[in-house]
Amino acid sequence: MKAYYKYKTEFGEIYIAEEKGYITDIKKEKNFDGKLEETKLIKDTYKQIKEYFMGKRKSFSIPLKPKGTEFQKKVWESLLKIPYGETRSYKDIAKDIGNEKASRAVGGANNKNPIFIIIPCHRVIGASGNLVGYGGGIKMKEKLLQLEKTKNED
Repeated sequence: MKAYYKYKTEFGEIYIAEEKGYITDIKKEKNFDGKLEETKLIKDTYKQIKEYFMGKRKSFSIPLKPKGTEFQKKVWESLLKIPYGETRSYKDIAKDIGNEKASRAVGGANNKNPIFIIIPCHRVIGASGNLVGYGGGIKMKEKLLQLEKTKNED
């Protein structure tokens, strides 16, 4: 059974869930079943997220196990390769996973990302350079990208 805990952050409330020693969800809404319990892994994950928000952390060392289709998992693995402070287009991700014409499907997989922030779907932008779609909302996407840009310049 999943354990989860809710935290308040400067970016709004987030829910962090773990199951069998892996983080399975980081979301703005609790749309999963589970037991309210602040486990050590959940606490460690929150600590790393706080460090990220403060600009003290550029990568995460958390065991992840997002649930999704094989295609979605390929997309999420590709997102994990985007360096801090950089962005990629949906087409770039499609090329990276070996399916150049799958830009729309990449967008769909991005939208289903269950572990936002750590799996950095906020780093994916439209081919024109515009910020498009984000589960946490465009304002949050903009803030996360600005945070990374500012801290990357330090």
